[in-house]
Amino acid sequence: MNRVKEFLYINLGLFLVAAGIHFFKVPNHFATGGVSGLAIVADHFFPNLSVGPLMMIINVAFLVLGLLLIGVEFTGKTAYSSIVLSGMVWLLDYLLPLKAPMTPDTLLELIFSIILPAVGSAIVFNMNASTGGTDIVAKILNKYTDLDIGKALLSSDFIITILAGVVFGVRIGMYSVLGLIMKGFLIDTVLEGVNLKKQMVIVSSNPDPIKAYIIEHIKRGATVYTAFGAYTNEEKHVITSVMSRKQALDLRNYIRQVDKNAFITITNTSEIIGKGFRSL
Repeated sequence: MNRVKEFLYINLGLFLVAAGIHFFKVPNHFATGGVSGLAIVADHFFPNLSVGPLMMIINVAFLVLGLLLIGVEFTGKTAYSSIVLSGMVWLLDYLLPLKAPMTPDTLLELIFSIILPAVGSAIVFNMNASTGGTDIVAKILNKYTDLDIGKALLSSDFIITILAGVVFGVRIGMYSVLGLIMKGFLIDTVLEGVNLKKQMVIVSSNPDPIKAYIIEHIKRGATVYTAFGAYTNEEKHVITSVMSRKQALDLRNYIRQVDKNAFITITNTSEIIGKGFRSL
């Protein structure tokens, strides 16, 4: 079941990326990084080839790089993603060809050309895959440096926006730079939102029902340790657990019933590694 869910999510993400490329990037020549950006620039010099086939050719070169530096699992998913994404762009161009932008509003077109691929890329990245191309470069930088995915993409794609400015003019180049910056930060925001969890720290003098509720009803683990209040010097129990937003709300409501004097702090976290979450 997890494999099927992963497969569906990857394809949903790829379709969003393909839609953003076909409907908004290609007609406006927005080369905001990635293989699509390279293909849009290359299409200017090879008009007999559409963006889809050009993406396929470029992706193969980057897949070899990913196989050598990242590994088989990531590259295997990415090989699938690269081929399917290129095919989706190719198919959309065949079924719904566009010779000009859908609207005269360039800024509006830019926004949609960034939102759709950014959300799609974030979904695919969350499945430990990639849309291919320079996303592989970003994943390599993320693995071997302290750069997060968004800033790594920004670093690896900047040169493509410069090429867009040279080929299509300063105006398109400036829009491409703006779109590239927006894409990097938006991907990070979406990734954090998708993986967002709540870390709850509960200080209570009646810990047993709270522990039982976390284990039996929420189906999560918890860490418990004894502490003393600095002012009262009374012994308390501190319970720490990580869970979803809904589970945190359920637990908070339950704690109100069993210990109204409990002290609770709830913080957002999106990088949780361990049993029940992500493995190293």
